[in-house]
Amino acid sequence: MAAETLTAERILEATEEVLRRYGPAKATVVDVARVLGVSHGSVYRHFRTKAALREAVTARWLRRTEAMLEEITEAPAADTPEKLRHWLLALFDSKRRKAGGDPEMFATYNELGEGSGGVIEAHLGILTGQLTRILEEGVRAGEFSAPDPAGSAGAVFAATARFHDPGYASEWQRPTVEDEFGAVCDLVLRGLRS
Repeated sequence: MAAETLTAERILEATEEVLRRYGPAKATVVDVARVLGVSHGSVYRHFRTKAALREAVTARWLRRTEAMLEEITEAPAADTPEKLRHWLLALFDSKRRKAGGDPEMFATYNELGEGSGGVIEAHLGILTGQLTRILEEGVRAGEFSAPDPAGSAGAVFAATARFHDPGYASEWQRPTVEDEFGAVCDLVLRGLRS
């Protein structure tokens, strides 16, 4: 009877619980099925392989950040440079909260992400797409000079990588990191201004 109400979303929730408990090296589809009270075959009906399940849970986790940043991207702004600063700060804060608030899951997702190149690439494409739209908005408003907004968005993303790339997570709790972030944002914004 439980299999009738089993949804992909419920499986992903259970997978997160299992990953948090056992870590990516020890978590199995059988563990997920056990948490759900179903057979592992029921899980495989929704996700054909363990790799597909891991990619789906990674994509779900990344979509949360994408959705939060999309709200900033779509919000009207009287000051596009401040909108860009707000977007970059929101990305940084989101990554810091995940790294500090749930370090086991942060490490798990980083490990899962290493094997989910397509999911990570899609995520990075969405983020740089959001940045591109903000830069295009700034160009239209005469606040930015960016002849190639997409190229400039990639450059902004690369220039701020230290504040969102998980490889730098150990630096995010340093007492000077916010000042360093502010200095990089100021430099980027000066470079983009008309």
